[in-house]
Amino acid sequence: MNNYTFEEINIGLKESFEFEINEEKMNLFLSISNDINPLHNDIVFAKKEGYQEKVVYGMLTASCLSTLAGVYIPGKRSLIESVDIKFIKPVFVSSSPLLVEGEVIEKDDRFKRIILKYNIYDNKKNKVSRGKMTIGFLKGE
Repeated sequence: MNNYTFEEINIGLKESFEFEINEEKMNLFLSISNDINPLHNDIVFAKKEGYQEKVVYGMLTASCLSTLAGVYIPGKRSLIESVDIKFIKPVFVSSSPLLVEGEVIEKDDRFKRIILKYNIYDNKKNKVSRGKMTIGFLKGE
């Protein structure tokens, strides 16, 4: 886990990691969210709708953004204030692992927060999601 202070953050700082999606995570997300939409849970339904397999929950894919902020940039001192998410392509379990890339594009000295842009790619390097996050900093130790 990174532990960047606000002063250590520079525009252009980048971090990336892989995020695994599997059936177990799909089932856990179902139990947490109660999203019983058949697009995520019924292969026959998903195929009738034109998809090759069940579609991964968009918010399960987006859950890696918590890891991006809370573990990588800035890490331990992170306090997510807002997230902008654009889902570009569907994600499937077979799309895993996903590659998550984040880059600091703004730094607000007055309010001690950063703007992070991110992209998420499937295992074939197709961009599946993109957006921005506003992240504040905890006071620290």
